[in-house]
Amino acid sequence: MAKNFPLNPKHPERICWGCDRYCATDSLACGNGSGRTMHPAETQGEQWYLDWGIEPAPGSPKNAKL
Repeated sequence: MAKNFPLNPKHPERICWGCDRYCATDSLACGNGSGRTMHPAETQGEQWYLDWGIEPAPGSPKNAKL
């Protein structure tokens, strides 16, 4: 089962968001030779999910931790 994707994580720069592994930036496990995939909040701002038409689940924290 896939992990819940946090809408606005506290420190998105510490994690690669390219797959369900959510690896630390210093130990990427995908092995595809690329760099870290940024979280949408880093590139599009904290309200990115509204632009994408995503509604937060009722009762879920917007800053969910992994």
